[in-house]
Amino acid sequence: MLQHLTIPRGPIHLAADLHLPDDADSSTPLRAVVLSTPGSSVKEQIGANYASRLAARGIAALVFDPAHQGQSGGEPRDLEDPYRRGEDISYALDALTTIPGIDPHRVGVLGICAGGGYAVHTARTDHRIKAVGTVVPADIGTAFRGFQPDGPATALDALADARTEDIRSGEPTRVNWLPDTLEDAAAAGLTDIDTTQAITYYRTERGIAEHTTNRRLARGDSLLLGYDAFHLVDPLMTQPLQVVLAGRVGTTGSYDAGMRLWKTAPHPVDLMVIDGAGHYEMYDEPEYVDAAVERLARFYVTHL
Repeated sequence: MLQHLTIPRGPIHLAADLHLPDDADSSTPLRAVVLSTPGSSVKEQIGANYASRLAARGIAALVFDPAHQGQSGGEPRDLEDPYRRGEDISYALDALTTIPGIDPHRVGVLGICAGGGYAVHTARTDHRIKAVGTVVPADIGTAFRGFQPDGPATALDALADARTEDIRSGEPTRVNWLPDTLEDAAAAGLTDIDTTQAITYYRTERGIAEHTTNRRLARGDSLLLGYDAFHLVDPLMTQPLQVVLAGRVGTTGSYDAGMRLWKTAPHPVDLMVIDGAGHYEMYDEPEYVDAAVERLARFYVTHL
């Protein structure tokens, strides 16, 4: 069963989908999981793939569009603010724990790619979250700092100048998350397997969604460059942790980030490495997604 929800978030609202087991016993409150999805994605994409499978295994799953993106409110559009992404999770928890039939004391979080970092960062201080699951988790701050050819400090200088020009012109700059086509990627010399698989998922019928733009407000990049998703995990994130990684390491940094998280977290429970899978194949390839969800469902049943 699928319920469309509108979640209050201060002066705006988040658009969300609640996936429920078809055969839920109304007399028994359900375990539930809030999903935190990859940067640039909307609720109908990767989050729905995981949420629907969790619901089929008896776990309610809530997936939402982040503020400023998709069908959610918030101006300016296309902002990727890692701190607001964490706040979104807490607002989603607010809503989820008031829904009849959901046990407010058995709620976890599942973060995928950059959403894994956001989920971890939120769970450190929002201890309503009782269990933390991650799939190919990424620390988007580390990733963005690594992308800068002249270093992050120089990039911040350029972003400062660019924001001043945006304010003067009244036209905020937006940049691509990914090349829009494989042809655009090849023209830019981006032919590695992870880039091509990302484009094949996000920019073709395989995974494209109506309300995703593939654009990012450039001024938000300064926030990403200063972000550390795993800061203070050791003393603060006491919840049990499940990490699921793609066995083909690739160029996304999620394998290294996941292993760093696994070694840093004070209560790691289970580490799963799925042989043969690449980062973006963990988004929708049934063989890999089903294996991950089967393991995650056992984790949540045990720890929620």
